[in-house]
Amino acid sequence: MCGICGFINYKRRLHDGDKAIVEEMARKIIHRGPDEQNALVFDNVALGFTRLSIIGLGNGMQPIYNEDKTLVLVCNGEIFNYIELTKLLKQRGHTFSTKSDVEVILHLYEDHGRDFLNQLNGQFAFALYDLKKKEIFCVRDQMGVIPFFYTVADDTFIFGSEIKAILAHPSVKPEIDPVGLDQVMTFAGLISPRTMFRDIHSLENGHYITVDAAGTIRKKEYWDLVYPEAGAAVNEQSEKYYIDQLEEHFENSIKLRLRADVPSGFYLSGGLDSSMIAMKVGQLNRENRKDAFSIDFIDSKLSETVYQKLIAKECNARLHLKTFHSEDISSRLQSSVYHSECPIKESYNTASHYLSGKVREEGIKVILSGEGSDELFAGYIGYRFDEMRAANVWNDETDPAEKKLRHALWGDESFFYELDFLSHNSVKKSLYADRFVHAFDEVNCLNYPVINRDRLVNRNALNKRSYLDFKIRLTDHLLSDHGDRMAMANSVEVRYPFLDKDLVEFSTTVPSGLKLKDFTEKYIVKKLAERFVPKTVCDREKFGFVAPGSPYLLQQDIEYINDILSYSQIKRQNFFNPDSVEALKKQYSQEGFSINAPFESDMLMIVISFGILLDHFIDNQSAPVAAARPSLEFA
Repeated sequence: MCGICGFINYKRRLHDGDKAIVEEMARKIIHRGPDEQNALVFDNVALGFTRLSIIGLGNGMQPIYNEDKTLVLVCNGEIFNYIELTKLLKQRGHTFSTKSDVEVILHLYEDHGRDFLNQLNGQFAFALYDLKKKEIFCVRDQMGVIPFFYTVADDTFIFGSEIKAILAHPSVKPEIDPVGLDQVMTFAGLISPRTMFRDIHSLENGHYITVDAAGTIRKKEYWDLVYPEAGAAVNEQSEKYYIDQLEEHFENSIKLRLRADVPSGFYLSGGLDSSMIAMKVGQLNRENRKDAFSIDFIDSKLSETVYQKLIAKECNARLHLKTFHSEDISSRLQSSVYHSECPIKESYNTASHYLSGKVREEGIKVILSGEGSDELFAGYIGYRFDEMRAANVWNDETDPAEKKLRHALWGDESFFYELDFLSHNSVKKSLYADRFVHAFDEVNCLNYPVINRDRLVNRNALNKRSYLDFKIRLTDHLLSDHGDRMAMANSVEVRYPFLDKDLVEFSTTVPSGLKLKDFTEKYIVKKLAERFVPKTVCDREKFGFVAPGSPYLLQQDIEYINDILSYSQIKRQNFFNPDSVEALKKQYSQEGFSINAPFESDMLMIVISFGILLDHFIDNQSAPVAAARPSLEFA
């Protein structure tokens, strides 16, 4: 994993001052690659790179050229199947100049143009400049593990692994996008291509863009999570067949993700998914003891230590058990928001930030983690609720206006996702400053496309929810602001065995009845786990960890949080209604008050973390924010 950035100006050649700019952009993301840095400026192109050395330690520095230097590449991430691809490319006559995994991208492009992306099994975001075509080719991986941001300003296409690199370019002035804020208020977090900054875009998972010599941007989807439509011909197999296939894909995924020239380890929560990874890693590496990293909490209701120690012993791992104190939340919250580049709705990012720091202290650069299983195999309570609705366990008395809104969002008026949006609109309006209430139709993120509704048409409820969880919860929240950003803040690369491309595509062929069976979530995953995970863990009820939220922060009487929530500060910034914030503070400070997560949102945490975001990125917080405008026009 690394950091990439750069820009192309379509009106002039670059000069020494431009090299200083791209070097400063790279410095803003040096946490992503503290091992080496490099910048390349030629013609009207500037490329910056910060390296976290993991594969090809001796000669894997970037930017990297092809044989005749007609292509140049900067890539953030890993191509896990590079050994197999390198062998094939050498058989075709290609010459490799490095031991780096990403060099295969250049040679695949030489052979196939842009039509090679689904040969890559990995997590990556790259920018490849074609000197003959005078065109840049920018790609984000199929799952969206690696971020890629871009904008256009002053005849210049500007990109970076993080927004802070883009903001370092003098042509870019940070301005809050109120629709991005409304997405955070409404969903788990931001949804690509939206970001918190107006006219700065996040490239969607499974998409690429090209920018030609005239500066014309074209965007195309090359991969998506596609479930079979109802009535499609399916050659359904036995339960054992699907479990066997899942194990084969899972084992192969872990083998690929253990490829590194540096030590690696894994996160171990004590839950099913991380325990499966731990036990399978132990099976595959009996002679190479791995490091496991776990968080413990003082509150016995949150502690999973007994299961963490059990699994670590069973898989012969060195367990690094770190105690996370509640006061660590306030001390790490500002840094967590800075690296997330967006407000957060819960404080768990601070625990992830803390744990990745402990990983790095042990000299580990690569960590395996269990995200993705819940979204692909029906692991959340919403899947059970869908089943209960289908069984007519309760009557649907939804307001007709809410049904109309659901149809507009999902193409299905009966499909409930997360909350009653009309009621929540009232909650948002009560919290917003008057200027946003008066322009609510422009600010309301529900008035803009959220996902590709065609992927939901004629799919059953389980697959609809899986697709939405994948696009709305996983890609831009759990993998981005919660995963990549909290790990890379401490120069740690996280890899996700459940998000292997082949495994994910296989998951779309698994019958829904093997994902949720008799109201048992992740049935097939649990049946696979029974083959090699201790029964004590397999039989556990799903443990939903909820980190202490804003009520806890209010109790601590922390000076910087009091300043952020002060009446005068809220009024001056003019994003939220200061009277409403005061009412929330009073409500959240009441003795015994608690937020019913995950069914209720911690609205005051959004206000706090948004205030931190303004402190970090917006110079003049009281400056007016323009109403929402359309995104960049794409050819």
